[in-house]
This record gives sequence, C-alpha cells and structure tokens, in this order.
Amino acid sequence: MDLQGRNLIAPLDLSVAEMEWLFDLAGRIIARPEDYADVCKGKLLATVFYEASTRTRLSFEAAMLRLGGQVIGFSEPQSSSVIKGESISDTIRTIASYADIAVMRHPKEGAALVAARQSGIPLINAGDGGHFHPTQTLTDLLTIRLEKGSFDGITIGVCGDLKFGRTAHSLVCAFSRYSGVRFIMISPDELRIPEYVRDEISHLEFEEVRDLTDALPQLDVLYMTRVQKERFFNEEDYIRLKDSYILNAAKLKNAKPDLMILHPLPRVNEIAADVDDDPRAFYFRQMRNGMYIRMALLMALLGKGV
Repeated sequence: MDLQGRNLIAPLDLSVAEMEWLFDLAGRIIARPEDYADVCKGKLLATVFYEASTRTRLSFEAAMLRLGGQVIGFSEPQSSSVIKGESISDTIRTIASYADIAVMRHPKEGAALVAARQSGIPLINAGDGGHFHPTQTLTDLLTIRLEKGSFDGITIGVCGDLKFGRTAHSLVCAFSRYSGVRFIMISPDELRIPEYVRDEISHLEFEEVRDLTDALPQLDVLYMTRVQKERFFNEEDYIRLKDSYILNAAKLKNAKPDLMILHPLPRVNEIAADVDDDPRAFYFRQMRNGMYIRMALLMALLGKGV
C-alpha cells in the first residue's frame, strides 16, 4: 500500500483498504514495537498547533520519537510569528523548509486544507475547528477493531456535542463506507449533527434521540463527547447544555456486558470517575492506541519501513 507523500485532511482521504492496512501495521507495531525503533531515523516531524492539545500533540511527538525520528514545532500561536500576523500559507512554507512531515491543529474549519495546498511535504490534519479530526478517527476504529474483531452489525451510540464535535463528525463519516453499522445519535436538539455529516450517512441506519439511558441497552459502542465551551458563541448556551449527559456507574447497570465506552478526551464531567474501573471503559486504552496508529501513519506517509 503506497501512501508516501500523501496528505490526510479528512477521514475520507483514506480508502477502506488503506485504513485496514494501517490497522494491520499498527497491530504489528503493538506486538513488536522494538522492530520499528529506527525506521524514521533522520526524519523530522513539525507539530504546528494553533490550538491547545495534550493527547494529539504528545502522541504524535511520542510516535515520531519511538520511530527514531525527531520533532520540532510550536504548541501555541503566541510562541510563533503567527502573533505578528503571518499567514498559514507562509508559516507552512517555512516549516516545509525544515521538516519532512507536519501535523497541524487550527481553530478554523478548512485551515488544514489551505495549508496542505502550500506545504510541499505531507500534512496531517490534527483537528480544524468543528470540522474533522481524522487521526482520532483512526484511533477510534483501531480500538473497536482490536476488541470486536470487525465492524459488522455493531450499534454505535454517539453522545453529547454532535454539532461542533469534530471527532464525532470524523467517526460517522469514516463509517459511511462500512455496511452493517447502525448509529444512534444522542444529543439535545440544539447540538444535533449538522446537515453535511447527516448527508454522508444518509444510507446508513441511524436514529436521533435525546435520552442516553433509554439508548444504552442497544449499544455495542458508546462514544461520549464533551460539550465544547470553546465552540460556543455565548456562555449562557454553554452553561445550559454542558451537563446534558453524565455517564456514571449506575446508568451502566442496563448496558451490555461487552459494551465499549470510548471518549476522545479530554473529559470534563460527562464520564464520572466511578466508570474508570469498569472493564467496559476503553478510553485510556483508546488514548494509547492513538500513538500506535500515528506511528503507522507517519511511517506510511514518509514511505519508511512499510
């Protein structure tokens, strides 16, 4: 599978066959990480983060370092020439002069696509506003695949902020190419999934509900998301909606014994701490899988050892 030199901006940039190939490679890395310790030696990753990040940025940095490469970049625009008014195009052209591959997060939808057109090196979208987050989606699908073996016949509940949640948008768009997947979208009316995402999954079986407790017994996977304060235009709407859904141990009594609870993290209070020790809580394993799938992706886009 030849992905060398490609950009990854949206989940549909990868075919199903390409994603499955990446999952297989990530599985081999998980089994024998020592075999991949030097495959990116001499290569440089630039992390270009205009917006706060913990897991995505650190997992990319850890991925590159574990592959024997090195990392440069910035974690906030105030520490770069962006604060002086430099454009995205000029910033990415500068970075492309120094690095072999770049990963970028930006608060504006479409920013990654603009940057990719100017980069000259492979560019990975690490989240563009409320649009997409394709490497989180690879993480999510890998985690489900490792546990369930396949995606056939599973029912996935996506709960919380479905209007602004880029991880939710990416997830359902990626699953639009798989048959036999059923979605239950759980959100307040104000945070329902947007039309452009709804169009992508119009051929799938899905329903929209407001009650998490009633939906839980049907689910094989529950994908919780936080209500994102940074996406709201006024604080009153955020305060009114932020506690719409809180998953706790008591609510899980009626859930399937093999339910998978996922969350892209960070969480605020939408998953109570008493869920963390439940064997159905997969969000910390999911987080670690993010490093492995990003190792596989970096190798593939750089054409190294694959």
